[in-house]
Amino acid sequence: MSVTIDETIAALASAPGSAERGIVRISGEVIEPLRRVFSASTDWAEARSARGTSGHVRLAGFDDPISARLHFWPTSRSYTGQPMAELHLPGAPPLLEAALSALYETGVRPARPGEFTLRAFLAGRVDLVQAEAVLGVIDAHEQQELEQALTQLAGGASGCIATVRGDLLDLLSELEAGLDFAEEEIEFVSREALVQRISQALERLNEIAGDASRRMVSAPQLRVVLAGLPNAGKSTLFNALLGNAQALVSSSEGTTRDSLHASIEWEGVALELIDTAGWEGDVAGIAEMAQEQRSERIAEGDVVLWCSACDLPDAERANNGERLRAAQAVASHVLPIATKADCRAQAGEGDVPTVSAQTGVGVDALRSTIAGLIRDARVGTRGLIGSTSARCHESLERGRESLERAIAEAEEGAGEELVAIELRDALEHLGRIVGAVYTDDILDRIFGRFCIGK
Repeated sequence: MSVTIDETIAALASAPGSAERGIVRISGEVIEPLRRVFSASTDWAEARSARGTSGHVRLAGFDDPISARLHFWPTSRSYTGQPMAELHLPGAPPLLEAALSALYETGVRPARPGEFTLRAFLAGRVDLVQAEAVLGVIDAHEQQELEQALTQLAGGASGCIATVRGDLLDLLSELEAGLDFAEEEIEFVSREALVQRISQALERLNEIAGDASRRMVSAPQLRVVLAGLPNAGKSTLFNALLGNAQALVSSSEGTTRDSLHASIEWEGVALELIDTAGWEGDVAGIAEMAQEQRSERIAEGDVVLWCSACDLPDAERANNGERLRAAQAVASHVLPIATKADCRAQAGEGDVPTVSAQTGVGVDALRSTIAGLIRDARVGTRGLIGSTSARCHESLERGRESLERAIAEAEEGAGEELVAIELRDALEHLGRIVGAVYTDDILDRIFGRFCIGK
């Protein structure tokens, strides 16, 4: 990507297709091109200083002037750090294309993908982590992803990394001051304090790196698996949670053989709901294959709902408890629930949620509980969206390695100049994350994924 910021650029900033209003965005030396396209209803000097000015545009192919509204931002207040404006017009695609063509005829060039946000980065309005969050907001498919991207855009992830960089810069300055006065009997930082401060920085990096790794490998939708003994009401509950009948339901054991999958969203949380075969003992043939599949689904589940029927015979209670413990041994989170509350031969125990898929009792509360568990599973990522986590992974690893070497050298009594080299190396790697250090390849990789107009 050729980094050129002295050219004036324009592009459609609103979504493609017809709409009530459309937006044409322009950044750079915007005044002269706009004067040739837009006629303000007030004095032009007043229009330049106003947040919104009404007027009209005359466009080739249209006999009558088109009403429009101009929004202008001076350099210090704009997204790109340059003079920037937006023309708000009726959202007919031919009209918007004509408005862009009129601007291009004045010498304005079409913006490349992500070029407005690239200019915001180069102007220091956002760092690289925040720039990627803009794309995360655009690409969000569910409320949780949107919140994650907005947190990153607000500087949640950048702030953590910036704090570590700031602490390391302070420490490096003290080390280098000591090197400058090596012949004097002045100790700017003791060995003990040196190791302690680098260790604290490494600990914080380890937390950020762990969060990034979890974000990289997380599935687009987390999985909620229904499991339990045969005839525990799993399929009936599956249908009740979905709000429609997808699973066959019968009082006979072993009705479910294949796992059933359905995507659904509750309280802004997207997940995949999976119904599995009942946990049986010695079986063969298709039933055996169903049991193997059921075991795999339980191990892969982010949350496993272990269904125990309220009318479970006393003779099966020990077996049910044994199977529950087996599921807890392989699954990341198992939530026991009491099903068939309408039968009420025996109630659920303790704080175990009790539901009746037949009457609907407890189903809404269970949905909220599941959504909360899934939401908690995604908390703690410090605002890192998946694309940022992937890009940052190598730099975080290299930064951690540099700090580990710095600690080893400090503990072994190596010269402070060697420790300083490792600190500078760590700072360079962390600088690549937020954009304090960057190359054209990094910019290409990030901003090339944007759509035009952003």
